[in-house]
Amino acid sequence: MQAIRPATLTAAVAPVLVGTAAASPVVPLRDLPFVAALGAAVLLQIGANFANDLADFERGADREDRLGPPRAVQSGLVTPPAMRWATAIVLGVAALIGVYLITVAGWPILVLGAAAIAAAIAYTGGPWPFGYHGLGDVFVFVFFGLAAVAGSYFLQTETLSAPAFAAAIPVGMTVTAILVVNNLRDIAEDRRSGKRTLAVMIGAGATRAQYLSLIGLPYALVTAFAAAGLLPGWSLLVWASAPLALYLGGRIASRAEGRALTPLLKQTGQLHLLFGLLLAASFLI
Repeated sequence: MQAIRPATLTAAVAPVLVGTAAASPVVPLRDLPFVAALGAAVLLQIGANFANDLADFERGADREDRLGPPRAVQSGLVTPPAMRWATAIVLGVAALIGVYLITVAGWPILVLGAAAIAAAIAYTGGPWPFGYHGLGDVFVFVFFGLAAVAGSYFLQTETLSAPAFAAAIPVGMTVTAILVVNNLRDIAEDRRSGKRTLAVMIGAGATRAQYLSLIGLPYALVTAFAAAGLLPGWSLLVWASAPLALYLGGRIASRAEGRALTPLLKQTGQLHLLFGLLLAASFLI
């Protein structure tokens, strides 16, 4: 359970809910593909967490004095071979679910699924882990925002639309904020271990500004998209989550650092889930 990191799984759930709900005005719900997509998304997130736990240990990025919760391999709770097997099994089950989803919506799901599995491994593993080269934020925005929302929409409709991408952009921003606050907390230890996240590259001040943008702009975007007719008028429901965003923004702006950021990591995940639930609900009203 420690290696699964349950608090991070909202990153997989909310985009599937939003993408599926966005399709509801277009077609009747395909319930089994929805459940399968949700299961595959959660398994991909768990697989990525397992792979990250193992790769960070092998690269020396996890140390005994790390600010975040202890990692399973680094703390000796799980051996490296066991974590490799766990990663392979979880991603393998996700791939099996993907086979079914391919039968539902065709080759685009094959491409998306293969890319998602490769990205889960290459995030911190492989010869050139892009999480170590400042590209983690892009990875999260693309796969947990654009691809997850639009892919879930495609599973239901077998088409893509402007409203699907209009919903995907703010969801992608709020999920990226989870990674940003994590990397803000870990700047010092990542710099020591040679892990060049975007936060390490641009510094704490710019990372704080990035976080504030990622939790603030989604509200402006949803309002603009609703005014343009790309999202339903009820999408303004997302503003009900604004008090939590204001609280988190205030904590970040107050220059909280180190272990004080760990609770904000979980709360940012809660903001992402709440924002996603409200946005999804707007398509169902």
